[in-house]
Amino acid sequence: MTSQIKIVAILTARPGKANELRDLLDGMIEPSRSESGNLRYDLWTDQAKPDQFVLDELYEDADAVAAHRASPHFQTYLAKINDLAERSAFTLAPVAVA
Repeated sequence: MTSQIKIVAILTARPGKANELRDLLDGMIEPSRSESGNLRYDLWTDQAKPDQFVLDELYEDADAVAAHRASPHFQTYLAKINDLAERSAFTLAPVAVA
């Protein structure tokens, strides 16, 4: 069985903050993808709600998630995200994954 961890975060921009939110999220992509334990870090937007974004993240294991959360770019994200968006995040374990 795999120890991979998937994180899905749904972020809805606060009124007037969609561009700032997008800039913050764009700034997370390359440094997150460069982390040794990161397997996927993708940003999506809802076709019907352009101010709603979905982060699709996949990590090798819990240590990789911890390293991501300790990184300077994630700490910057944490410091800003509550002012920019409402956020729901789900930390998932595989059940039946192809």
